[in-house]
Amino acid sequence: MEDENGVVASADTNRLGADRLGAERLGTEPRLRWLFLDLNSYFASVEQELRPELRGRPVAVVPVMADTTCAIAASYEAKAYGVRTGTQIGEAKRMCPGIELVEARHEVYVDYHNRIVEAVERCVPVAAVMSIDEMAASLMGREQPLFAALDLAHRVKAAIREVGSTLRCSIGLAPNRYLAKIASDMDKPDGLVALTADLLPSALSHLSLRDLPGVGARMEKRLCEKGVRTMPELLALDRERLNKAWGGIGGDKLWYWLRGEDFNDAELEHQKSISQSHVLAPELRSEDGCYAVAHKLLHKAAMRLRAARLWATHVSLTIKYATSKADAKGQHSSGINQTAWSQGLAVIECQDNQTLVEALVKLWAARPQDEKHRKPFYVGVWLGNLVPDHLHTLSLFSGLETETKRTRLTSTMDALNHKYGTATLFPASMLLARAAAPTRIAFTSIPDLF
Repeated sequence: MEDENGVVASADTNRLGADRLGAERLGTEPRLRWLFLDLNSYFASVEQELRPELRGRPVAVVPVMADTTCAIAASYEAKAYGVRTGTQIGEAKRMCPGIELVEARHEVYVDYHNRIVEAVERCVPVAAVMSIDEMAASLMGREQPLFAALDLAHRVKAAIREVGSTLRCSIGLAPNRYLAKIASDMDKPDGLVALTADLLPSALSHLSLRDLPGVGARMEKRLCEKGVRTMPELLALDRERLNKAWGGIGGDKLWYWLRGEDFNDAELEHQKSISQSHVLAPELRSEDGCYAVAHKLLHKAAMRLRAARLWATHVSLTIKYATSKADAKGQHSSGINQTAWSQGLAVIECQDNQTLVEALVKLWAARPQDEKHRKPFYVGVWLGNLVPDHLHTLSLFSGLETETKRTRLTSTMDALNHKYGTATLFPASMLLARAAAPTRIAFTSIPDLF
């Protein structure tokens, strides 16, 4: 059965009706090429799995036990009170009296992630892992007809429940991965939605622009400035006008994706940046402490860079300083009055620690050193404009021999740190911060190296 938006939601395939069954007999059953899986309230669900006393109760997972921090995950019981990822804990307590706070345990979430991937792969090969709670599978041959794809999705759900009885996922099925991701967000929690080509683009018309992956606040503002404020207005654009409104090749790809076309551009699919940031512990809120933590963050970012077989061409350093209310340029989420400084530097395509640290040294020397910038409390490093391995160009200045030596050194360090932990081999300059900046899980990465 199709809902008022033309979307097929299949808790029971009988809802699809006799017309679908007749189409199957005629060999014209709609075909789906992608299955997208989104684990529901993943961190909180894992905690509820391991601690039965939390089941059915509002839970927020936090990085540290403090009212000034923010929730990094919330159970659906907490979401019913309006608590979301990013809600400040002091506010969450006001919104949901009695909310249970649980300190994040990244090793546990990574372990469950790996077990879930194994469970899914017993049903269908996982083609891509987008984050710790999202993955996609490419459907082949007999998996593609609608009824077969729905049956496969139910088997995937059952396999995940075998990993943990509290673990649930929403699954989207569609002709391409982009639409499958959209479909997975249409029915939460524990939903299953199929967007077949014959339902497009009308099945998308009820969505908001922000429901589209890739449309954040800035892109929404840009589209509104171009006169595009609703999904029907977006869908009415031809390919040329959408490309112009979007401001690049992304608009061209979006036009095809929203109409069910399935293609991938390997050069555009790779990760574009890697970042690490940390709020400094009180004992490290000095120039020496900040510099040491910056080194450690760069060390971790460089390991991620090499693991992803990427090369950086830009390094940025950001420092936030505690300051008086009169001098503040804003307020940190923790309530600290702050002024921020950030600067970037272009580098040759690199992935070795030596080149990256040389860039960090230059950026550190360029930081402001007046009285308003004496109390750092936050530091972050960013590696950007990343180039995938197959597009990497050898430097004309260092040559193959030098690059090979640096690669061997960093590969050896990575192997040892991967086996024994990131604090096994590290630059002496980060000695002061050895115990600082513990690994946090970002939703866009699975830090299995750490």
